[in-house]
Amino acid sequence: MNPKPDAQDPHAMPNAPSSSIRLPVEPGTRTCPPGIIPADFLFQGNQEILISHKGEHYRLRITKNGKLILTK
Repeated sequence: MNPKPDAQDPHAMPNAPSSSIRLPVEPGTRTCPPGIIPADFLFQGNQEILISHKGEHYRLRITKNGKLILTK
């Protein structure tokens, strides 16, 4: 059975205008904040994800109480 054409995927990212797409910038340069990214989109059903930032790895996890914890 096919979903209705107007049915939306709850995990789909909303269409963002091209002006909201950010490219890497020089350190110390301020830019506009990005749009909101739903946690469900990031985690995709998992309880934790790994994030790489400047050669370092961080773990973002959802606790039993539904809170987010970021550790190095």
